[in-house]
Amino acid sequence: MDDIRVLIVDDDFHVARLHVAYVNSVQGFTALSPVGSGDAAVRAVDTLKPDLVLIDIYLPDANGLDILRGLDVDSFVISAASDSFSVLRALRRGALSYLIKPFPEDLLAQRLRSYARYRRILAEGQDVDQEAVERALRTLHPGDKSTGRPRAVTELSVLEVLRTRAMPTPAADIAAEVGISRATAQRYLSGLVDDGAISVQLRYGTTGRPEHRYSIRQDVR
Repeated sequence: MDDIRVLIVDDDFHVARLHVAYVNSVQGFTALSPVGSGDAAVRAVDTLKPDLVLIDIYLPDANGLDILRGLDVDSFVISAASDSFSVLRALRRGALSYLIKPFPEDLLAQRLRSYARYRRILAEGQDVDQEAVERALRTLHPGDKSTGRPRAVTELSVLEVLRTRAMPTPAADIAAEVGISRATAQRYLSGLVDDGAISVQLRYGTTGRPEHRYSIRQDVR
């Protein structure tokens, strides 16, 4: 799977370079060359097609929130602005997250990893049900995740199959035993991985293609 490409928009060269390093330190993410103005951000989004934009509010030629409104791309706002009006306006205009400068490196890393799981749950072209939408939103904002959430009957069946398996098991085998499609099994398995109920390992078969295999965590058996 290709890395998630991130465009950083900040007119402070040193801050932009720091955020590039933060992004590149997270597995599965690659930072593009940062830009320092609203006009450059619009052009970069149009030409480079990033997956995610990290945009500051205070830009030399525009307010970042005004630029945000016209960007058809996922975005986080990263700004020193700490007033509630800016936060509300950023969220209203589509920001998926709001980080107040300065922030620790691990906070951005956490947000990026949550974003990657969010994208995986809502993979383009994949049909989803309401449960998947709710799980995606909980994943994007992990602080909203409640413990001990009720599990769907099918999800419980997937867990029960894994409890009986001594070895990590591929999604196709689990789907066959539960009596559901592989795509449906994969959706529930991804949710269980995100919840921490099961673990996933990458195995390479005889064809050289990687295969995900799942096993239940010892502490939830």
